[in-house]
Amino acid sequence: MRVIPLTPFVASLLSALPRRNEWVFSSPAALSGRIQEPRAGHNKALAAAGLPALSLHGLRRSFGTLAEWVEVPAGVAAQIMGHKPSATAEKHYKVRPLDMLRKWHEQIEAWTLQQAGIEFVPEKAGLQLVSSQ
Repeated sequence: MRVIPLTPFVASLLSALPRRNEWVFSSPAALSGRIQEPRAGHNKALAAAGLPALSLHGLRRSFGTLAEWVEVPAGVAAQIMGHKPSATAEKHYKVRPLDMLRKWHEQIEAWTLQQAGIEFVPEKAGLQLVSSQ
């Protein structure tokens, strides 16, 4: 399991979603009760918004690029994105606590919202972590 910090704006969006069960992205059709394959829903949302095709991996690449605008250290962005450390220093000497990742992740989000013209005042309460298995 990998744990990454959940940013305030995304936390506010997730907390506003209706719930059917314990999963944030539930699926009444799935045996597990949660969405297993997000591409169909992603493509449906793109079509509804009138946006061109964009893969989920394309979103990952965009995140990495946008992180450079905020001057996030490359290793921090890679760790948030779930990349395994590649260099010896990253593997053995760089220890990044969750709060360090949170600092940078929140800076990326704040810059992105500012660029999009979205005003958001974060609250400290609510969801804090998301886990990816």
